[in-house]
Amino acid sequence: MSETGRAGTVTGEDEVADLCRELIRFDTSNYGDHSGPGERKAAEWVAEKLAEVGLEPKIYESHPGRASTVARIEGEDPSRPALLIHGHLDVVPANAVDWTHDPFSGEIADGCVWGRGAVDMKDMDAMTLAVVRDRLRSGRRPPRDIVVAFLADEEAGGTYGARYLVDHHPELFEGVTEAISEVGGFSFTVDDQRRLYLIQTAEKGMHWMKLTVAGTAGHGSMIHRDNAITELSEAVARVGRHKFPVRVTKTTRAFLDELGDALGTELDPEDMEATIAKLGGIAKLIGATLSNTANPTQLNAGYKVNVIPGEATAHIDGRFLPGHEEEFLADLDRLLGPNVRREDVHSDKALETGFDGPLVAAMQSALLAEDPTAKAIPYMLSGGTDAKSFDDLGIRGFGFAPLKLPPELDFAGMFHGVDERVPVDGLQFGVRVLDRFIDAS
Repeated sequence: MSETGRAGTVTGEDEVADLCRELIRFDTSNYGDHSGPGERKAAEWVAEKLAEVGLEPKIYESHPGRASTVARIEGEDPSRPALLIHGHLDVVPANAVDWTHDPFSGEIADGCVWGRGAVDMKDMDAMTLAVVRDRLRSGRRPPRDIVVAFLADEEAGGTYGARYLVDHHPELFEGVTEAISEVGGFSFTVDDQRRLYLIQTAEKGMHWMKLTVAGTAGHGSMIHRDNAITELSEAVARVGRHKFPVRVTKTTRAFLDELGDALGTELDPEDMEATIAKLGGIAKLIGATLSNTANPTQLNAGYKVNVIPGEATAHIDGRFLPGHEEEFLADLDRLLGPNVRREDVHSDKALETGFDGPLVAAMQSALLAEDPTAKAIPYMLSGGTDAKSFDDLGIRGFGFAPLKLPPELDFAGMFHGVDERVPVDGLQFGVRVLDRFIDAS
């Protein structure tokens, strides 16, 4: 960043890895039912780090232990629309026996910070903290007001984090028109002369659903044609094996065109297998953006081996493309059939915005200044983020958590996976890019 190396001063680059390690050491596992430790301790620690450099952060607790921290940084021109930089403090659970290094140790090994949340998304939380602290220590105010928000509950849909703040404290985001957050700005290496940085401009909507089939309870030794488990299992299998039709949105079309130009080959979304085969390490992220998806994730029925239960339930993680929600639900009902009742556990909108405007230009210039081979391109996220909640306030959201990654690192595979880790030099790169981005935005 522009102030790196000031004599006798700790810079954002100096402390970002340690900030990331400390955040990882807070176990903020989100099981979706308040059974986890919650985000309160991490939120308090973030507030302390912000207060150390003169801000007045506030903590908002939506449920015991479920807390978010928000602060506003006054810009040089308060008449300009404000920028929101948001990240979530919660993480998905992790089983330590599956990991090379303890997922809540924040250990540094092989040039990386390891642990649950290293890429989703305590890396961006740490980079945001590092940049904010560095700028305020050195007296460098941003060009416009910036709101920073470190949020609870994103991994369960944001009900107790972003959604709570939007519904109950919208005044915190007064004047905010644009926002940046997770799962964007990371590099995809084409060759030695070209690195593409994927900026998230769209994300799929969600229907997390519970399926229920009612049958007739009875003795397990009898012939039983009305078995709830059998009916539900057949429906779940139809959904799980179904290939939804390819639907190419404007974001995905732009992404495929840009990547095809970089690779020197045409990427045809109608030939999904061939297209995905050419995407290398980002195939997992991109493949699911070519169609709606529905994956069975839970099954539950019965209480004893010789008792046929009167009810069976399952859960489905459904994701739909922007503009295709009605088609998705119609396809799903056809697959489930008349005897399966579905109800939403959590649902939210799909988002899509254009890859244009001054904020996009600021991202492109900041990346290019730190990586001369950089080119920013738009893409769609197959999952969802807190941008869905902030969209209700008219805030245009982008995924921009900049990281320059080694080409051999399976970045996409580490989201909710084992051995999650982020390169230390990638974090430092992100700090420099974010600092330049703030100046340019």
